[in-house]
Amino acid sequence: MDIPPQPVAPDTASAPASHATPPADGPPRLTRLTFHGPLSEARATELVRRLATPTTGTVLDLGCGWGELMLRVLEAVPGARGVGVDLNGEDLARGRRNAAARALGERVEFVEESAAATQRGPADLVLCLGASHALSASEPPGHTAEALRELRRLVADGGRVLLGECFWEREPSAAELSRMWPEAKVTDQYDLAALVDLAVASGFRPEWIETAGLDEWEAFESAYQADVEVWLAEHGDHPLAAETRERLDRHRAQWLGYRGILGLAYLTLVPVVR
Repeated sequence: MDIPPQPVAPDTASAPASHATPPADGPPRLTRLTFHGPLSEARATELVRRLATPTTGTVLDLGCGWGELMLRVLEAVPGARGVGVDLNGEDLARGRRNAAARALGERVEFVEESAAATQRGPADLVLCLGASHALSASEPPGHTAEALRELRRLVADGGRVLLGECFWEREPSAAELSRMWPEAKVTDQYDLAALVDLAVASGFRPEWIETAGLDEWEAFESAYQADVEVWLAEHGDHPLAAETRERLDRHRAQWLGYRGILGLAYLTLVPVVR
């Protein structure tokens, strides 16, 4: 899950460095993240408990990254099959390695392709964790409504959608917006009530509404940069040091700017039978 302006994608908690492949001569990439977003182990366990039912035969993970939550659902439902769709080949390769290590390689496929207008549904469980932007070409917040319509198309009647979507915990001031991503606007996000109303208007009923806590955000954002920060402290004269330092400092300033203001909702949505 990316964070605006590259919208959030879930997947937190630290994973062994061997689960990701760092570049041969440069900073490592995301080796401390199990989930690519503000998602704790406790919340992930509860989500899997709720979503991994005997009727969950197929799982579709859109903007999957390395698909950690999907793999956990497949572990919990013997015989279920999954497809993860993403454009990042490195993340997909990590997902394939993790699936093989857990003897899930025969039940999951990681596909490098766009999720836009995908024909890979309908599925019993559709995961879209911080990846609604992958389903629409519209600018925020209009992409959310289009993504919800697509998710209704892609989920089977009687199934579930787990949507991870950003929202404003409170309306930011102009000064606060200036510290976030470039050209951040109040209109970039809905508040939580408006987001849930939009899901209802798009053909869903909200079975469960929950939001990432500040501790989950801080764990995610710290782990997102931690390995690279350590690398930079030890490689200040590396040819990549200057651009790495600029990128780290910019990202840290942005997330500290939206800390406590930008939220992430996890909505478990039930499709209304048409």
